[in-house]
Amino acid sequence: MDVDSIYVGDIDEAAKEYGYHYEIHNYDNETLYSSTASNEVEDKAKERKGMPVYSGVLKYFPNALKEVAKTSKAGNDQHHPGTPLHWDKSKSKDEYDALLRHLIDHNENPIDDDGQLHLAKVCWRALAGLERYLTNNQ
Repeated sequence: MDVDSIYVGDIDEAAKEYGYHYEIHNYDNETLYSSTASNEVEDKAKERKGMPVYSGVLKYFPNALKEVAKTSKAGNDQHHPGTPLHWDKSKSKDEYDALLRHLIDHNENPIDDDGQLHLAKVCWRALAGLERYLTNNQ
């Protein structure tokens, strides 16, 4: 018999705490428990499966996302040399203005003075704007 996990302790307490329903079975004179997730756990699983990050984003735009990642690192190296890659959210909160400036500049020359593509900076700024919006409105 395959076992997904083992729990030692009060099964009633564990079921309540983790939102599981369980059934008791006897198998070769041993008491075994099988469990099913509660509706809340099942809903969370459905929600996660409804966000196809790999198949719905990464598979569509692998080159674009790599370019945005490269631009992100270049920005970190420029603004925070010698520090681990991070987004300093306290600086440059004008995502939409910067996005449009880079879009306009792309028409004049696709490559910015630092060697990065303006369109990659447009994408980074769009993602930053979306992230701030979602973070502030959840």
